[in-house]
Amino acid sequence: MTARIGTALVGGYVLASAVATLIARLLPVDRAEATSWGMILSFLVYAIAALWSFHGPRVMRVMLGIWGGSAAIGLALALLGVRP
Repeated sequence: MTARIGTALVGGYVLASAVATLIARLLPVDRAEATSWGMILSFLVYAIAALWSFHGPRVMRVMLGIWGGSAAIGLALALLGVRP
């Protein structure tokens, strides 16, 4: 249960912030608008990640999905670099 709670709280936050940053980086609109869209959608991502962490039947699959997704998005952001 501790792994599920930690994954829901910390992992969900990391995944939501990574998704928000990726959306803000990839949207072809003004930076302020892209950042706003990323922040708005991050609340949805955080809620989905938290619900999935308690609903998933296998905790390792949930942890791999949330932490692995966060790592993959972080790697993609590192490869993309800063927005020109």
